[in-house]
Amino acid sequence: MAALLEHIIINYRWVFVLFLLPISCAYDIYHVVRNALVFAFHSAPTKHKQKVEFVQKQVRDWKSQGKAKPMCTARPGWQTISPQFMTYKKRMHQIKINLVDILEIDTQNRTVTCEPQVTMGQLSRTLEPLGWTIPILPELDDLTVGGMVMGTGIETSSHKYGLFQHVCESYELVTSDGNVVNCSEAENSDLFHAVPWSYGTLGFLTATKIKIIPAKRFIKIEYTPVNSFQEAVKIMKEEIGKDAKKGSPAEFIECLAFSPSACVVMKGDMVDSCEPKRLNSIGTWHKPWFFKHVESFLDQGKTVEYIPLREYYHRHSRSIFWEIQDIIPFGNNVAFRYLLGWLIPPKVSLLKLTQGETLKKLYEENHMIQDMLVPIDETAGALEFFDESVAIYPIWLCPFRLPNKPGLLRSPTKGDQIFMDIGVYGVPKRPGFNCVKTTQKLESYVLKRKGFQMLYADSYLNESDFEAMFDHTLYNEMRTKYKCDGAFPRIYQKVNKHARA
Repeated sequence: MAALLEHIIINYRWVFVLFLLPISCAYDIYHVVRNALVFAFHSAPTKHKQKVEFVQKQVRDWKSQGKAKPMCTARPGWQTISPQFMTYKKRMHQIKINLVDILEIDTQNRTVTCEPQVTMGQLSRTLEPLGWTIPILPELDDLTVGGMVMGTGIETSSHKYGLFQHVCESYELVTSDGNVVNCSEAENSDLFHAVPWSYGTLGFLTATKIKIIPAKRFIKIEYTPVNSFQEAVKIMKEEIGKDAKKGSPAEFIECLAFSPSACVVMKGDMVDSCEPKRLNSIGTWHKPWFFKHVESFLDQGKTVEYIPLREYYHRHSRSIFWEIQDIIPFGNNVAFRYLLGWLIPPKVSLLKLTQGETLKKLYEENHMIQDMLVPIDETAGALEFFDESVAIYPIWLCPFRLPNKPGLLRSPTKGDQIFMDIGVYGVPKRPGFNCVKTTQKLESYVLKRKGFQMLYADSYLNESDFEAMFDHTLYNEMRTKYKCDGAFPRIYQKVNKHARA
């Protein structure tokens, strides 16, 4: 029976996924209702202190029991949206953390305070009706504040605001001694700058204060098809480089590359009104997947339309960028969209939970999910190298500003620098693909160009190269100051594929 079930999961994955869709939908409905009630009755702030004290108690118990193993959160690996399975947790002392609520929206000081397991979907659903948003709101609904802080987060507004960490004003953490420490630019600033990208290896994040900005109803978006990587990069650079004389840069900039000779650059701005005939509610269940909609402009030419703000923010959620086409091949068919599109997408966590070892191995050996960050002037060359190495399309291109701040991610220049996030998600088309060797080849290419690798996906860098890519100076100081050795693993032990095996 087990062998038959595994055969079905591997060869008829879409059949199994259809059963996951209603479960995913029910899960979402429960959490939407639950979060709305908690926010409406303002019960989260009063319970936050109690929940943090429970984390502190567990840490102090760990100390009193002899600190036999390093600590990590007890959240199962399958529950994360990362493709990693977090097998290292089996070897560690697990701390239970249930911090899932928005604590406060302070419109006077323009901040929202959240617990780490608050999702991007939860944030946008709460803030938008009140006329607010956060400056950087990563696309996928299930991405969490904690993941965006301890890892990283990016959005098409990042050329203006930086990465997610750069719109955060303060963090609250429980450290290895069980104490609560608050950090910001003004208080414990060294820890404040060391926390992003640290992957929970300096303490347990229990709250984050994030900047908010006024929201408008729509995004006016312009689609521009181009015939080369070089032209796409040129348009984005010119837009980012606009000064007061030429007009302000667009608030949102991204590009989807469908091949080396077929790209669509998108530039958008928030607006309060729209032309009704150009309004496109792209988030409606029966609409085409967003990346397919974008691809249509290769034939249509330059076009302008309006998308409701929240639907724009989560435009890639329904199709999990374009991963859904490998899970439900016929999912963009108009009949499927009208009949079952309202159940899309399946929860990534449920997909991971039901994978099975055989499918997991096939997925790891024949699939790639990577975000590589390179200086914008290196983008065209990097895209050509990626094409030669894997030929995975579409490719997501998102420019971002890297401020000259202390921390693990340091600009190689003395001032702010513009980088490009190259997002590669899918099945490689080049013959001879080897998951380990090909990823190492890409990592080496990026390292030589003073770029970075997002660490939510598999990393195969050796420890020396890892420390060359990420500046560990401040991180090591904080590890010593807050007595992290023995209490928490080092970053490398949590993110490197071989080190955490």
